[in-house]
Amino acid sequence: RIGICVMEPPLPNDDITHPIPDLTGYITEGQIYIDRQMHNRGIYPPINVLPSLSRLMKSAIGEKYTRRDHSDVSNQLYAKYAIGKDAQAMKSVVGEESLTAEDRYSIEFLERFEKDFVSQRRDESRSIEESLDKAWELLSIFPEEMLNRIPLELLR
Repeated sequence: RIGICVMEPPLPNDDITHPIPDLTGYITEGQIYIDRQMHNRGIYPPINVLPSLSRLMKSAIGEKYTRRDHSDVSNQLYAKYAIGKDAQAMKSVVGEESLTAEDRYSIEFLERFEKDFVSQRRDESRSIEESLDKAWELLSIFPEEMLNRIPLELLR
């Protein structure tokens, strides 16, 4: 029978490194990490992008499959989201007044990325085109020189 098998192993104490979920996911094409804190903030679906992964993405994106800019935009989103998480953690330690302009951009991006990109209405079905267009909207928060994972010809 054609189809897919989805398994959602529990994470004892939300520990992603626990042997049960850690060892069950390695024969799959990817892992999606559902985050309790994102759920508590009302983000649906509460997918934590940083620990999630796809083993098929590299061979299934690009000009022949999705769009020419897909890989570069994806890499830039991931990098800026990680930087935003670091800036958010730093803000809680040193306070907002000690943040650099780049830190402020990164925190704004982080908040909008979770609210406008990761989060979707339960009845929403966003196409890859719509997702990539929305990604470019979010990345426009940053000055061009801060988008270091996207080739100049795509920025112009």
